Amino acid sequence: MTDKVASHYSATQNLADKIADKLREAGKDIATLKTADLGAIDEFHIRGRKATLELAEGLGLSASSHVLDIGSGLGGPARTLVETYGCRMTGIDLTPAFCEAATALSQWVGLSDRLNFQVGDATHLPFADGLFDAAMTIHVAMNIAAKDRMYAEARRVLKPGGRFGVYDVLQGEGGDILFPVPWAREPSISHVATPDAMQALLSGAGFKILSAVDSTEESGRWFEAMAERMSKGPAPPLTFRTFLGDDFQEMTRNQVRNLLERRIRTVSYICEA
Repeated sequence: MTDKVASHYSATQNLADKIADKLREAGKDIATLKTADLGAIDEFHIRGRKATLELAEGLGLSASSHVLDIGSGLGGPARTLVETYGCRMTGIDLTPAFCEAATALSQWVGLSDRLNFQVGDATHLPFADGLFDAAMTIHVAMNIAAKDRMYAEARRVLKPGGRFGVYDVLQGEGGDILFPVPWAREPSISHVATPDAMQALLSGAGFKILSAVDSTEESGRWFEAMAERMSKGPAPPLTFRTFLGDDFQEMTRNQVRNLLERRIRTVSYICEA
């Protein structure tokens, strides 16, 4: 199953080179790149950087914090936290192409000294017990059936009292999810939990849930605005299509409908170890 998930996100090889080419098409100079120049692609989740910063507010971070990003993708959220808090970040992701691109993008914007990305499985983290001050995971667990192991591993690698931020897509009350969506082209690699199941999973892993925030309505508006922009003219050179492929527009349309019909919900949690 992990191979199928990795394959879903690995349709594009040499991803860093392709991103660099798209940036140059947009008139950007790689030598003088800023994190804002990557905003169209590197925060691969609903509501982008705004959602990342909202989640980070509950993690109690400082410049001395060492934070784990589980399912770090292209590294956008990790770079956002480094830039905002000055903390040190370690990212782990199942997809080698994402880890390679995340490393390259971090070098381009001059943040690589506080960032490390490596390939690994969220259900078997290659880290010692109690290593991290905080951890987060953003739009990752939808691809993971063994969420109990994932959250138990997150708890294991956190220091006592460490904070864990979760922002994910959950099953809504409006019916079955319409595919394809950005995390799955078909149901076999989609494992969304209900809000009740999430509460039980996080508590069962040993976390105290400090807050739970449902952002579904705001997420629907965010996707509607994206779909409207895409319908009004040619897509900008750098979009999620760069690594998701030509069916990204269909994925976006389905996401809008899934959210509006409450087939899915977006919810964030702040937990304490």
